[in-house]
Amino acid sequence: MLSQRRLPRILAVLALFAAMLATSITTQLVTATKAHADGCYTWSRALSQGTSGEDVRQLQIRVAGYPAYGGHIATDGVFGPATKAAVQRFQSAYGLAADGVAGNATFSKIYALQDDDCTPIHFTYAELDDGCGGSGYDGGPLSEAATKANALQTIWQLEALRHALGDVAINISSGFRSIPCNRSVGGASNSEHLYGRSADLTGSPSLCTLAKQAPYHGFGGIFGPGYPDHNDHAHVDIRTTNSWSAPNCGI
Repeated sequence: MLSQRRLPRILAVLALFAAMLATSITTQLVTATKAHADGCYTWSRALSQGTSGEDVRQLQIRVAGYPAYGGHIATDGVFGPATKAAVQRFQSAYGLAADGVAGNATFSKIYALQDDDCTPIHFTYAELDDGCGGSGYDGGPLSEAATKANALQTIWQLEALRHALGDVAINISSGFRSIPCNRSVGGASNSEHLYGRSADLTGSPSLCTLAKQAPYHGFGGIFGPGYPDHNDHAHVDIRTTNSWSAPNCGI
């Protein structure tokens, strides 16, 4: 039998152990449910229809590749029905509960998909820069910052396209062009390439596969095989009106 002198000490030790165990479990639960921030952008609240702000705009950039067929997501910082539907499609694409509310699970997936410079993990700013006539995203009609912001949305939409095609690599043969560069390659004077809003895609998957899938991911400009001077690439851009032509692909 335990002596009356030892019993209080043993009970105190057991109580301390129980408290430590409870603290550990609580810490693990909080860690498991809190989204992990990264070096690019950290969301501090759940976002749902009716919310607004810069955090909504940052979310919209990441889900701009998930509108309905032929649709487009405004990156205006206002969480409306179109943003909710895009969030739901993003969630479904990655096996999350598709409730249209961007919370910890959604943010954690975005954090896992992006690098510290905000680009998606499978694309870089350099890939969308032709490197001709400029030192980055300068030399176009817009400021370098505005052009680079367009480029960011473009490659997030490409990330959505890539995922829908089974996470296969997508090759960019031409992206942003400075004004002199665009002139030297015979680009249209109002080309979306000048604004960092477009990409020419080559290689595998096939050009027709890329052109047929692009309407599901917010690309307003789609030109491919059968359209003049586009038999060797598929052009996609993020204009918000639809102009599609790839006759050899049935588009």
